[in-house]
Amino acid sequence: MAVEFHVLGPVTATSDGRPIELGPARQRCVLVTLLVQANHPMPVDLLVDRVWGQHPPQRHREVLYSYLSRLRHSLAATEVTISRRRGGYLLTVDETAVDLCRFRRLVAQARASPDDQQALTLLEQALGLWQADAFSDLDSPWLATLRATLAAERWAAELDHTDAALRCGRHTELLATLSTRAAQHPLDERVAGQLMLALYRSGRQADALRHYRHSRQRLAEELGTDPSPPLQVLHQQILTADPRLASPTGSTASSRRPPVPHQLPAPPRWFTGRTTELAALTQAMNAGSESGATVVISAIGGAGGIGKTWLALYWAHQHLDRFPDGQLYVNLRGFDPTGQPMPAAAAVYGFLDTLGVAPDSTPVDLDAQAALYRSLVAGKRMLILLDNAADTTQIAPLLPGSPTCTVVVTSRNRLTGLSSTHGARPLALDVLDEPAARDLLAHRLGADRLTAEPEAAAELLACCAGLPLALSIVAGRAQTHPGFPLAGLAAELRDATTRLNVLDEDAPAASLPAVLSWSYRALTDEQTRVFGLLGIAPGPDISVPAVASLTALPVGQAMAVLRALERVSLVQQQVPGRYRMHDLVGLFAADKARRDHPEADREAALRRLVDFYLHTAHAADRLLDPHARRVRLASPAPGTHPQPLPDMPAALAWFDIEHPNLLAAQHTATSHAWHDTVWQLAWALASFQRRRGHRHDALAVWRAALTAAEHLPDPTTRALTHRRLGRAYADLGHHDDAIGHLHQALALAEHHHDPTTRALTHATLAWAWERRGDDRRALDHATQALNLYRTLDQPVWEAQALNQVGWHAARLGDYDTARAHCQAALALHHHPHGEAETLDSLGYIDHHTGHHHQAIHHYQRALTLLRGLGDTYNSADTLDRLGHPRAALGQHEQARTVWREALELYRQQGRDEDAERVQRQLDTLDQADHEQ
Repeated sequence: MAVEFHVLGPVTATSDGRPIELGPARQRCVLVTLLVQANHPMPVDLLVDRVWGQHPPQRHREVLYSYLSRLRHSLAATEVTISRRRGGYLLTVDETAVDLCRFRRLVAQARASPDDQQALTLLEQALGLWQADAFSDLDSPWLATLRATLAAERWAAELDHTDAALRCGRHTELLATLSTRAAQHPLDERVAGQLMLALYRSGRQADALRHYRHSRQRLAEELGTDPSPPLQVLHQQILTADPRLASPTGSTASSRRPPVPHQLPAPPRWFTGRTTELAALTQAMNAGSESGATVVISAIGGAGGIGKTWLALYWAHQHLDRFPDGQLYVNLRGFDPTGQPMPAAAAVYGFLDTLGVAPDSTPVDLDAQAALYRSLVAGKRMLILLDNAADTTQIAPLLPGSPTCTVVVTSRNRLTGLSSTHGARPLALDVLDEPAARDLLAHRLGADRLTAEPEAAAELLACCAGLPLALSIVAGRAQTHPGFPLAGLAAELRDATTRLNVLDEDAPAASLPAVLSWSYRALTDEQTRVFGLLGIAPGPDISVPAVASLTALPVGQAMAVLRALERVSLVQQQVPGRYRMHDLVGLFAADKARRDHPEADREAALRRLVDFYLHTAHAADRLLDPHARRVRLASPAPGTHPQPLPDMPAALAWFDIEHPNLLAAQHTATSHAWHDTVWQLAWALASFQRRRGHRHDALAVWRAALTAAEHLPDPTTRALTHRRLGRAYADLGHHDDAIGHLHQALALAEHHHDPTTRALTHATLAWAWERRGDDRRALDHATQALNLYRTLDQPVWEAQALNQVGWHAARLGDYDTARAHCQAALALHHHPHGEAETLDSLGYIDHHTGHHHQAIHHYQRALTLLRGLGDTYNSADTLDRLGHPRAALGQHEQARTVWREALELYRQQGRDEDAERVQRQLDTLDQADHEQ
């Protein structure tokens, strides 16, 4: 039976024209709630909330079930059903049977219609469905809100109806209605524009201009704003009697064929690289066209000068065949030197003009404009390129509602809201890799010119750091003087403090500092301060806790600022919680810091950051080596918050990540003459660098430490740095330097009667002489160290010295002495690192005395401890030695396995001689197997 529901007025229902009993008001509320979400399940809790609000009756579920049962009974003779679904209820009905659904469908058809007369008819049918306010006989908080929403939809449809009537030439009969509306809605600019147009077409130009002045005055007095751009344009057209405002002469939109727009700027001439990004854009377009459900939006983010517009234009021109109905383009000026971002209304208005909408037919209200724009592009295969967007709010009115359209957005803002609310596929750009950057210069300058000066070309590429804008500026300057050597330009760029000046040009769009300044201008005061301080922070990247100390902000506040800077692509978060700047952005930030922040503030920030690294590293070192000597640190600068680390694995992981920053922090301390900090950072790094085999870095930090110690009055510190520097030289095979510094350390210790430093230095001299190949002298120094340790009541150090004596005795072939000392060391040890070294020594002794199985056992125990400590340096040596008893027992495959692992570690650590020796061992093993 044919059923109809009426909610646009009192709530009623009929079946074949006969009324259906719908019950009391609250029961009808239940029906309306289900009708509004017809054919979609409604959870019970939401249904209750919409019917009763925050004050449902007791046993409200039983009451609800009663209402639903009665409604089912009333609708039993129709095709409408109310069925139980998991967690809720579903009302199934033909949507054309609901007047609200018919209203919305008719309005949508009218807005999509190219024929003004047809649109007018459809809107009249839609508005004719309204008998009064929606649900006029019912009340609940939710219905009141929905009633207001539907009233707004009705109002928009009435205004659309007026626009259509004006386009059909019915201005005279509309004057009375429009005058009344304008009096009732004096701040509605769309109504004002409709009345002005009707007055003008009725020969009342002066009245139209008078109404504009009146509207402008009311807007200024009550809202403090000027009329919108469309209303201002209409006013100007009336002033000049623009012929386009003439009354229609019977022609309608159906007889006008809007032009096919081709608004794309020319493609970039020198585009190179970006293969992955181009493929991602194409994949996004294809995925959108296949799904047919959502608009494809590829939001291309990235810092200024990264090449977002180039990529978008190049891709668009490569796929013009996919957009036969045209391409729309607008520069939204989100980050632009000329002023504020373009209002969304202005952008929509421009698109409507391009799509052939006459100015007099353009609605004043932005929502109506956007609806008309969506109607005009619906079903068309078009590209909409929204360039340089400011934020999601600016973009939303420009998004079509049709899945046949493809939208590409470029912005320095990450536009996360666009992804979450509109299903955008984000595509963040990074710098060009070295081959693509070289191709870009080669295309501009010629490959021969780069080949002729390879060193200068490499320096130009390094200074531009893959930033397309910087490469283009450099190429342009080189093209201006084709006879000049590239080395001259490279020399200008070499100085980091003046590099930005070289990349500055007269044209703002071609000046790197100018382009970066557009993003900078959008920052708050706090964000500019943090941005500048990040520019002077040492190291390739920075963690959130480090930023908190640098800026003296709470961690949460620092994180919020970093996210804001990331949103506008001034920093990048390549791994969670760690941020970095492009090299040139960092120079720009540092320049801003020097200009905008006093030197004392900058130095205080660096002091906090360096103290953060020092105190966190010191605590991490204590976790790595609890038995090492301690140094007393001064209290950190106010505002510094060292990072807490719970255990040894966390400390080792922190060192692995922060090692480059710790080296940079020491360099900063050196440049500021913070001498205590310089050597204390070297000390805090020692255990980690030894475990990971960072031998060259260890040499560098201890050389800096010794230079700093020479400015300090404490002889113990000078002795310590000489000793550590001697060890670093020995590790790298610089034997004369190693012995020289160690003897200076010994002399200082003896002169100042420091037995602890004497013992430690003798132990290091034993290591140095072993590295030099003199185990006899090594054993002598190890014995002296042992004797001194026994007088100092230092059992851990004594155990280390016992093992050292045993090791050198074994190297000299005195295996009984060696085993006795090493077993004594093992009994004394309660330190996993020393225990691992002693087990390694026992493995060596067992192997060389023919106890190969016992040797393997000792080596494997040592290896387990070393791996647990993250000591890859000593692990490599133990793996190397483990292979020998394996080979001696004929376990060639097991020997290959450990030697290959040792070989890989040696290569990673730059220990070339050790790697070559292990490779020879593998070759010998392979040859032996082949001969068998």
